[in-house]
Amino acid sequence: MPTKITVIYDNPTDPEAFEAAYADGHVALAKKLPGITRFESSKVWPKEDGSATPAYRMLDLYFDDYDAASAAVATAEAGELFPSVFGLATGGVRILFSDIEEG
Repeated sequence: MPTKITVIYDNPTDPEAFEAAYADGHVALAKKLPGITRFESSKVWPKEDGSATPAYRMLDLYFDDYDAASAAVATAEAGELFPSVFGLATGGVRILFSDIEEG
């Protein structure tokens, strides 16, 4: 069953620094994971009332199946990506593996 890894970044302490690091190679590192079939990067819209959003950015990394996703996170490429993930996550981060049921 197709699988995706979703990285949810909570609101960073310094959004400008986050964006600079994100654009300066973080996305490229994610795209290098072996077996990736699709990649999405998204930014959460700000709330109209000015209150904090429930998250800041998301990365969705798609794979053919759970085994391919699991293998990808055990590679040298993941060894480069995940320190970058945790370095950017000054507001917190969640990482989910999900089965894709429809799409």
